[in-house]
Amino acid sequence: MPDYLDDLRLAHVLADAADAATTARFKALDLKVETKPDMTPVSEADRAAEELIRGQLQRARPRDAILGEEYGIEGTGPRRWVIDPIDGTKNYVRGVPVWATLISLMEAAEGGYRPVVGVVSAPALSRRWWAAQGHGAFTGRSLSSATRLRVSRVSKLTDASFAYSSLSGWEERGSLNGFLDLTREVWRTRAYGDFWPYMMVAEGSIDLCAEPELSLWDMAANAIIVTEAGGTFTGLDGRPGPHSGNAAASNGLLHDELLGYLNQRY
Repeated sequence: MPDYLDDLRLAHVLADAADAATTARFKALDLKVETKPDMTPVSEADRAAEELIRGQLQRARPRDAILGEEYGIEGTGPRRWVIDPIDGTKNYVRGVPVWATLISLMEAAEGGYRPVVGVVSAPALSRRWWAAQGHGAFTGRSLSSATRLRVSRVSKLTDASFAYSSLSGWEERGSLNGFLDLTREVWRTRAYGDFWPYMMVAEGSIDLCAEPELSLWDMAANAIIVTEAGGTFTGLDGRPGPHSGNAAASNGLLHDELLGYLNQRY
């Protein structure tokens, strides 16, 4: 079985380069922001970071395919790098420090591509998280200065902390009532959004999170980090991995209950 550690080291190098580019333009008064056809914002920093990562991957891993939020798919083959240059662009363009570059390597497997390496780097928070299949999940400033991540052992919803991104998506999905029932059942709720709640599930500082509408680049890196920390990452349909167009993550002990509430429709 491949150990993926060389790929993980490369992902850190890519994240270092992206951090330098995105941090340099964070809170810049002349930052250029446009609206994409799906009505979401994109900044010059999103595009520059993805171009930088793609350029380095083309030199270091020329046989691998690349899928990115801003420039789509390039190449074919059993290995595919998946990039979200700035997850949390709306935060980024408003000066909110909760944004990150998400980098994942996915490999072809039975049932589709699966993430085997993930790095989530949030330079404005001075935080980074990463994982490689079979090697666990970690947080720290570097590979040599890291703390292993483990999910919580909370086993009752009444003791659990639940994070979500917004209410509107659950309403559009037709499951707002189940979502609200869940918020009434748990101990605590917070609307952190984007990559951060998944990292907190992996750290064990919260126990549950979910989002109703996502793209693969939003989820691939998060999925491997959560699962290598001992947690569970699925779609709302219960399918493992980041391919369902939505996500639910937990410490594993509460996952069935989480999905039960979020799939209620009445």
